[in-house]
Amino acid sequence: MSAARISLPWAKRGRGGGKAKPKKKRARPLPPEYNLLLTATLCLLAFGAVMVFSASSTTRVLSDGGLSDSAFYLKRTLLFGAFGLLVMHVVARHGLLAVRRLTPAILGVAFFLLLAVLAVGTDVNGSSRWIGSGFLQIQPSELAKVALILYAADLLAGKPKRVRSLEGLMPILLVTGIAALLIVAEPDLGTTLVVAFAVAATLVAAGARMRDLALVGGALACFGLLMTVIEPYRMARLTAFLDPGADVSGAGFQAAQAKIALGSGGLFGVGIGNGVQKAFYLPEAHTDMISAVIGEELGLIGILGVVGLFALFGYAGLQTAKKAKDAYGKVLAAGLTSLVLVQATINLFAVMGLAPLTGVPLPFVSYGNSSLLTTLFAVGLLLNVARGGTASAGKLRVVEGGRSPARKKRSGSKSAAARSRQSGGGSRGNGGPRRTRHGGRRRASG
Repeated sequence: MSAARISLPWAKRGRGGGKAKPKKKRARPLPPEYNLLLTATLCLLAFGAVMVFSASSTTRVLSDGGLSDSAFYLKRTLLFGAFGLLVMHVVARHGLLAVRRLTPAILGVAFFLLLAVLAVGTDVNGSSRWIGSGFLQIQPSELAKVALILYAADLLAGKPKRVRSLEGLMPILLVTGIAALLIVAEPDLGTTLVVAFAVAATLVAAGARMRDLALVGGALACFGLLMTVIEPYRMARLTAFLDPGADVSGAGFQAAQAKIALGSGGLFGVGIGNGVQKAFYLPEAHTDMISAVIGEELGLIGILGVVGLFALFGYAGLQTAKKAKDAYGKVLAAGLTSLVLVQATINLFAVMGLAPLTGVPLPFVSYGNSSLLTTLFAVGLLLNVARGGTASAGKLRVVEGGRSPARKKRSGSKSAAARSRQSGGGSRGNGGPRRTRHGGRRRASG
């Protein structure tokens, strides 16, 4: 037997006689922005669950007696938080392109719900902001906030030249204006302000001219002042903000009690669960005024911790927008990050007396099922962009001369073989009849 035919059976086998296993590809490490966004979100969620239980357990017992479920709001927060995390995970891995394609449908559903809430909404404390009751209660304005950012990002990424003129921005301004009017009619001026600031930040990220934004901002300021003057309770809140001591027992009661809670907490607070203001003085302490409970029970350190987590979230979100791989990802990440930061800023400023009370919840921390779900949905989109996701349908191959490089290479090799056969090939040598590529044309001309 010749050496050339000897086969070694163990040459293609691994140790122990088994077949060699293919090497697994190492997973690409996630970028730091992804980890920072996820860390800030999970920390805020965990902290929010603790504070919701602390802020609501006492009031449940005092209002319903000793047999009430003191963990009622905590259970709902954990349930909707778990579902929201599932949605966030799915969207973070696979949902960016699908969400962009479904943006018109999402916006249409949001407008339908905004109209429906005015007709069949549930009235709570004089406002009709919710549809349904009990466990299945939806706040359409929360969905509308995210839908408007999705619409603006899709339109501006598809036609970037729109930001160069006020006429180009008119579709976004009209859609946002109609949504704002429907939200004001609920009435909910706080959410309207959030929508206005978040859309403005999205336009800035897309490159809109400051002159155009100044004109729009001036018109919105006049509109907001008009809405405040014609509504007595809004005017009372503005007056209480400008002169806090004028009506401490009336319109300025909640703002005054929030300041007392913050002052009582001092540097380190009175301890989780030991706050007094939430039990007797702060209405809806587990929703809009949860920042006051944090200040009383955890002190200045607790407030700074919350601000630090939102600062971390904002830094990671803006870095995600900066490093996004396409225009849609850049505008979307900047808009969604601004949406979360604007809500947090308005809530904290209102509790500290730096802005009028508007009823805006603290994202991730305040109790609110619709707010929690939509915010986690937005975070899922941010995480998708942070890990390098794009909203393009797929990668296009470079085509030259109507053929792909692979086909061109194959056709080139076939042409070379044909030319070789025409010239006689290697076996015939030079003795065969010599033919040229232009032989036909030469005979025709001769």
